[in-house]
Amino acid sequence: MLVKVNFSLDEVKFNSDGLVPAIVQDVTTGKVLMLGYMNREALEKTIETGRTWFWSRSRQKLWNKGETSGNYHEVRAISLDCDNDTLLVEVVPHGPTCHTGNYSCFYRREDNEFTNSSIITEVYNVILDRKEKMPEGSYVAKKMKEGLDRILKKIGEEAGEFIIAVKNGDEKEIIYELGDLIFHSLLVLGYLDIPVSKLYEELRSRRK
Repeated sequence: MLVKVNFSLDEVKFNSDGLVPAIVQDVTTGKVLMLGYMNREALEKTIETGRTWFWSRSRQKLWNKGETSGNYHEVRAISLDCDNDTLLVEVVPHGPTCHTGNYSCFYRREDNEFTNSSIITEVYNVILDRKEKMPEGSYVAKKMKEGLDRILKKIGEEAGEFIIAVKNGDEKEIIYELGDLIFHSLLVLGYLDIPVSKLYEELRSRRK
């Protein structure tokens, strides 16, 4: 996929170390995922490959996000700020961004709340992670092994339970059953490797 860029590389003001800070943002949720540093080569490789590349100040070498974990960024656009010394990199994350397994490196909040649709993205990313690693005792791994038909059967059951909850008029039960229905629907997307961003794009198109 072509990366949209609104500047030329000669416009970028790299610091005395030859680096420029790069803010990485989830293009779907608007949530900041991480802050990294790019030199000219890392920026060029990010634009060319459509994946995020950075310069590691501790290891003094280039590194590609996801090269070891598999949790990579699909880059959609890169913008340069008004002072030409900071980049905004808009991405579709495939898997958690933080090395701790969290959706974002900025996960430390006392209320542990999430904004917009980021919690859905995080749950989906966890599903992808469980699908890849298939850890023992994981519900997601179990369902992936059972196959698509069993997951679809579960969705049918959850849809029925949601309808009953609505008919009963119990708000707590309605929310709980809807959560089950959404979760198992996300399982289907994960099973079929359909990015959750496509769901957001579809909903946005309906809003118009």
